[in-house]
Amino acid sequence: MKIFFTSILLLFVNLSFAQQFKPVDEGSEVKFKIRNFGVNVSGTFSGLKGQIVFHPDNLSTAEFDVTIDSKTIKTGIDQRDNHLKQEEYFDADKYPRIHFASTKITTSTDKAYLFVFGKLTIKGVTKEISFPFKATPKGDDYLFEGEFKINRRDYTVGGGSITMADELTVILSVMGKKE
Repeated sequence: MKIFFTSILLLFVNLSFAQQFKPVDEGSEVKFKIRNFGVNVSGTFSGLKGQIVFHPDNLSTAEFDVTIDSKTIKTGIDQRDNHLKQEEYFDADKYPRIHFASTKITTSTDKAYLFVFGKLTIKGVTKEISFPFKATPKGDDYLFEGEFKINRRDYTVGGGSITMADELTVILSVMGKKE
């Protein structure tokens, strides 16, 4: 019985050191880059929602559960944005949210970075991803920055287009406001 109460106390202490943050659009940028017709094309998404639990000294309790609104895609060309919302690309009416949920956060060999492992869901397709990121305190808040590459075909984005590259880069700069 003593071990049970000690375990509960340790769990409570660990959770009390974790801080909760809300991802917000203000101060954030979710950007992507891909080659199309041999030219780099970039765009952004907004509509951040979710929850971040984070304390740099207790990564075992850290967790990211964040979504963006697929209908907010912006590339600077309205006609292209509307096309990217269609079924062949993001199918934004059927799949309005792109979701990332972490499964583990660890230290990395570079002390300036941490490493996150998780599941990315686009158009109902979920794949494991991992990437390094920085967590920079901004007063009571945190700025989380990272970058990763994915294959768009893994998520059935863009159909069989031969003019568009398969690999794209996602660049994250997500402001987490303390709750």
